[in-house]
Amino acid sequence: MSTRRASVAAGLVISGVLLLIIAFSTWYTVDESEQAVVITFGKAGSPVTDSGLHFKMPWPIQQVEKLSKETFSLQFGYKQDPNGELVSFDKETKMITGDEYIVLADLVVQWKITDPEKYLFNSQNPQEILHDATSSSIRSVIGSSTIDAALTDGKAEIEAKTRELLTTLMTNYDIGISIQGVKLQDVELPNAEVRAAFTAVTDARETKSTKINEAEKYKNQRESEAIGERDAIKSRALGQKTARIEQARGDVALFNDLHAEYSKNKAITRQRLIIETLEQVLPQAKIYIMNDNGETLKYLPLQQLESQTPPPAEQKTEGGGN
Repeated sequence: MSTRRASVAAGLVISGVLLLIIAFSTWYTVDESEQAVVITFGKAGSPVTDSGLHFKMPWPIQQVEKLSKETFSLQFGYKQDPNGELVSFDKETKMITGDEYIVLADLVVQWKITDPEKYLFNSQNPQEILHDATSSSIRSVIGSSTIDAALTDGKAEIEAKTRELLTTLMTNYDIGISIQGVKLQDVELPNAEVRAAFTAVTDARETKSTKINEAEKYKNQRESEAIGERDAIKSRALGQKTARIEQARGDVALFNDLHAEYSKNKAITRQRLIIETLEQVLPQAKIYIMNDNGETLKYLPLQQLESQTPPPAEQKTEGGGN
């Protein structure tokens, strides 16, 4: 009887344990920075990207693999040790340029898991494949570039070509990884003296570029000033042209008036023109109107009469007193 009770108790204990296992393996949570794949008898289902509590069949029917949705960084050619110091791998970064020089190139690759099923099942070690593809891509691009471009102003183009080639390789490998960016950290020569020489060349090019920019700025400034002066001269010339035209029109109108008066009385108009011309030519001369009848010279002193004649206001005052 006691043996039977012990068997029943053991069965209850086992059943309880199984129920606990089923209960704990039926529900799972997905964080906001995670994505999950439910695997049913070794076959992956659609990715679960919604955060929160989710239900699945108990193990061993279904199991869950959680993967991060964050952007990862692959450091090629160097790594940080536990103390935070950078450790470089020259053997990994040493490569030959298109003009047969040796350079050391390290870079950072930003990548994400975009297809969890392919990431889990299409390769045994997708990160190792990514590392090898990065090495192949950068070596191929450096191998088709000159050392001058690799060390100076060709780095941006090298980054772009490396990213394009690496993206193509990841698409062909189909391991669920997408490339977000490629950034060259450093490209240098293994020899210190040659590095110093290329640094001097780089500094000289930067100085040249600065001088060219300054000269271009000065050129633009002088051109702006010249354009301003030109516009001012044109404006003054246009004003003078307008003034001359208006003056000419006034002279024409005056001439037409004189011609009309001349047509009415030629002798008087002729004498008037002569007198006005003399006043302009000899502004300080005294002018007299004289009449010579052959015996006695008579004249009319206009300027003296004008100087002796009191102003109209004074004449009016004296008249008022009388």
